[in-house]
Amino acid sequence: MIRDIVRDQFFLRLPSRPAAAADVPVADDLMDTLRAHADCCVGMAANMIGESVRIIAFSDNVRYVEMFNPTIVKKDGPFDCEEGCLSLDGTRPARRYKTIKVQWQTRDMKPRTKTFAGFTAQIIQHEIDHLSGIII
Repeated sequence: MIRDIVRDQFFLRLPSRPAAAADVPVADDLMDTLRAHADCCVGMAANMIGESVRIIAFSDNVRYVEMFNPTIVKKDGPFDCEEGCLSLDGTRPARRYKTIKVQWQTRDMKPRTKTFAGFTAQIIQHEIDHLSGIII
């Protein structure tokens, strides 16, 4: 189900709780909402659709990916950039890393680890910030 985008900065600043298998419907709604905004958005966190749970979804230009409880365990190559967000107007400066290693769980709670680089790494960093209540 496509959900409305949350723009309430107080809500967006709240850290999200860990995701569980029971949160799969939230991931489905997050993915539906991301696809509905594909013309202007490449990633979303669950709090952007009103669910304070640690789930993100993003497009890497090949496929859509969802991550439950993502954590960055390694980062390399800091750089400064400007980012926009569907939940906020305008752009803001951000410090990102060119390469990140992420641990997460699939929707059936199987652990995964992968290294991401470039724009995909930047998207993941932005969405993980959302889960921690960091607004960029």
